[in-house]
Amino acid sequence: MSKIIVVYHSGYGHTQRMAQAVADGAGAELIAIDAEGNLPEGAWERLNAAGAIIFGTPTYMGGPSWQFKKFADASSKAWAARAWQDKVFGGFTNSASLNGDKQVTVQYLQTLASQHGGLWVSLGLLPSNKKDASRADLNALGGSVGALAATPADVSAQEMLQGDLDTARTYGERVAKTLARLK
Repeated sequence: MSKIIVVYHSGYGHTQRMAQAVADGAGAELIAIDAEGNLPEGAWERLNAAGAIIFGTPTYMGGPSWQFKKFADASSKAWAARAWQDKVFGGFTNSASLNGDKQVTVQYLQTLASQHGGLWVSLGLLPSNKKDASRADLNALGGSVGALAATPADVSAQEMLQGDLDTARTYGERVAKTLARLK
């Protein structure tokens, strides 16, 4: 099976915890974007060799973090070389508010993947929107483009809701299954 990479930025640890859940589901390698928006040594080569790339970023002020945006802008070299053409892509985000304009961030990630000529994997889960639904359910936030999480600003990464983490893990599984079917 082709390698899957989760490349993400996390400002306070919440997106990192979500990235780990996605990676666990996908059997993926994690690559963290640092506080200055840089990747570790050899990361670009690993991304170029991957069969699937899953993007992760917190949603700040209705969009990705500037550190993720720096990475995205730097990916223009891969874009010009079509190095990520026909790769499988996915994406996820976390913000403090239930809405927090997360959908805008995930659409940004989807557009970035499309710019690279990639194939986007949707969440593929029905929303948990019945009367007896709770935040512990899969897809409690009702996303469809990618995995979404909402973690109140005064909650540590260790206190994230299990439903959001389970949604992230399930999404990672979906990306891995999609890649396997396409190969």
